Amino acid sequence: MERKLPVGIQGFIGLRKDGYVYVDKTGYIYKLVHSGKEYFLSRPRRFGKSLLLSAIKAYWEGNRELFTGLQIEELEKDNSEAWKRYPTFYFDFNGENYQEADGLERILDEQISRWEADYNLAKTGKSLGARFRDLLIAAHDQTGLRCVILVDEYDKPLLDVIDNIEQQEHNKAVFKGFFSTLKSFDEHIQFVFITGVTKFHKVSIFSDLNQLIDISLNEDYAGICGITQNELIRYFSQEIKELAIKYELSEENCIDKLKNWYDGYHFYPDCEGVYNPFSLLSAFFANDFASYWFETGTPTFLLKQLKDGAFDVNKFTDRTLFASERALRDYTGDSLEPIPLLYQAGYLTIVDFDREVREYTLAFPNDEVKYGFLESLMPVYVEKSGAGSGLDIFTLRRYVEQGNLDAIKDVFIGLFANITYTLETDPFEHYFQMVIYLVFTLLGKYVVCEMHTFSGRVDCILQAREYIYLFEFKRDDDVEAALDQIEENGYALSFKADSRKIYKIGVTFDSKTRMLKEWKAV
Repeated sequence: MERKLPVGIQGFIGLRKDGYVYVDKTGYIYKLVHSGKEYFLSRPRRFGKSLLLSAIKAYWEGNRELFTGLQIEELEKDNSEAWKRYPTFYFDFNGENYQEADGLERILDEQISRWEADYNLAKTGKSLGARFRDLLIAAHDQTGLRCVILVDEYDKPLLDVIDNIEQQEHNKAVFKGFFSTLKSFDEHIQFVFITGVTKFHKVSIFSDLNQLIDISLNEDYAGICGITQNELIRYFSQEIKELAIKYELSEENCIDKLKNWYDGYHFYPDCEGVYNPFSLLSAFFANDFASYWFETGTPTFLLKQLKDGAFDVNKFTDRTLFASERALRDYTGDSLEPIPLLYQAGYLTIVDFDREVREYTLAFPNDEVKYGFLESLMPVYVEKSGAGSGLDIFTLRRYVEQGNLDAIKDVFIGLFANITYTLETDPFEHYFQMVIYLVFTLLGKYVVCEMHTFSGRVDCILQAREYIYLFEFKRDDDVEAALDQIEENGYALSFKADSRKIYKIGVTFDSKTRMLKEWKAV
């Protein structure tokens, strides 16, 4: 029987009533509602935040039948206070257009108007914040229960206008006037849960809710969104089996491949990793390994920041990218610092932690993110490197497999001739290192690639089915010196018994002309 996989399903009620597979996270909900009152959770997009919030909403609205057979049913069995219907106000900021001058006010007005009708309140000319205060009082008075406030993707109205500072400041001001309500109306509030990708400290949600507990880097809630290894095996054994059959893999090897592609997110040092749920479910639905998370693309401003700041992208994969605890815990979207924002957006994750100095090491979580991000970054450095350009990775891979040295040479000449320098003063060293790094890392998706970078030069070993390429790239040097370097380092010795044809290739670049100067293969 075909199972219903909840790809993109964000509504808990529909998911449960329509028989979709549900990875039970209700134990976390029980802990939240019985341990505190006001929470904030940051997780990357498409990571299950909306579904979690929808399940919390169903819990507070007393929809007990939806939780039959789930952890929380057992946990609440002796609690006479459970399953009451609390007045619940769910703000969903997904899927709206906030570019319009009054877009945010319109969305808030629509939601408040709907609830005013529910509680028989007349729409007044008061401010949105004042109307919300009246609503909380009326709901509390009419039900005898305090109010639950759930806010999904609160930062979307701010991130959507990140390139429009004036509109972003306007939206912040709207939020400040609206959510300042929560500060002085604590007696009417039972529970608050807010989700987003990042923090904006100048938004009154964080300044006014002094008791707001940020669980984004909390060990107890590291697996609240996403899918753990145990959950993968427990809930999706059928899908693993089907995928393994298609790719002629053992189930163990299939799990390893899933892990390499979609696992690896850590939201607390040394905790169990979690899979991106959207990507994993999409892979099972399509019965295929592919990149699913990058369908909407990487924000252009982030890629441009990395390029303009001459950031060493090699740090993403060599585990030399560090961040302080404060940078990750207290980072706000107001500053647009690329590394913490890349962490919060899900492009980077925690791979190590030095407890003595409270320092995090960050890197790509998995192959889907690594290759997707670098594929997005490549056109930022080389505009004409897209599909069909003749300078794309697929074309280069074909030439590498064919042993076509002249064509490989032409691709490298073309790549460096089409680099997009923004200023005459841009350092060639950065572009020289980055383009070679991007090219060979992306090739590593298809062939075995080992690369090392040093000051002024790069060496790389590329292994295809029938050929082995030993490259030495040098800046402002002689091509014979590049070939000598290959011999001196004994790159070929480890392949002495290999039947594949070995090419030793020296390449030099001129930093004045910013062009490939010499190419020699032996």
